Amino acid sequence: MLDRIVIVGASSGIGAALAEALAQPNRVLGLVARRADALASVAAAVEKRGGRAVVEPCDAADVSAAGPCFARLSDRMGGIDTLVYCAGIMPPVGPDEFPAEQDRAVFATNLLGAVAWLDAGATAFLAQGHGTLCGIGSVAGDRGRRPGPAYGASKAGLHTFLESLRNRLTVRGIRVVTIKPGPVATPMIEGGPKQPFVIPVEQAAKRIVRALERGEQTVYVPARWRLIMAVVRCIPSILFRRLNF
Repeated sequence: MLDRIVIVGASSGIGAALAEALAQPNRVLGLVARRADALASVAAAVEKRGGRAVVEPCDAADVSAAGPCFARLSDRMGGIDTLVYCAGIMPPVGPDEFPAEQDRAVFATNLLGAVAWLDAGATAFLAQGHGTLCGIGSVAGDRGRRPGPAYGASKAGLHTFLESLRNRLTVRGIRVVTIKPGPVATPMIEGGPKQPFVIPVEQAAKRIVRALERGEQTVYVPARWRLIMAVVRCIPSILFRRLNF
């Protein structure tokens, strides 16, 4: 059932593209992000495609705001059957930098915010007996790499949290979907080092929609990353630490 969907982190990147890809008549989309002006633009695109948009400006990193915001959206949307957590930040980190405050901000948005929203969704979906939870992770979470240690660790934590939710909730009729994209052409990677196999954000959004429709469990986007990361995970640590990957 994909009738009433909340997207956290809907103002840009994958979240905004996903909102447009999901927009259609008789579907209600709850759009959440900090920037009200950017949300208004995404809402207009959703409604142009025949969907209904419900906007709730909220900072995904504010753990205490997740539950109340989820409740407001549920009231305004007439219920929620799908929650997608897309919010994420990946600030640049130099090879000689170990920025604790910046790392804290990464964990606050990428992991702690996700946990708060997914917990709120799990509680509501258990009460109603159905629903789909989805988190946008990253292939960066599959192995501890040199670039962006906090970003990779935050995504690894999200992957494990989603797996735990899946193990707890599948038997209760709740679907849990983990998305692991490779590099996607979004503002997050602009100005950074060149990335391999970058795909358009619209392609990523289309694959995520299919995963939601099918209730898939763990999905690499695009599919080639499943094989690539299987190989990467098999590289012995004594060799992997020598790679600038």
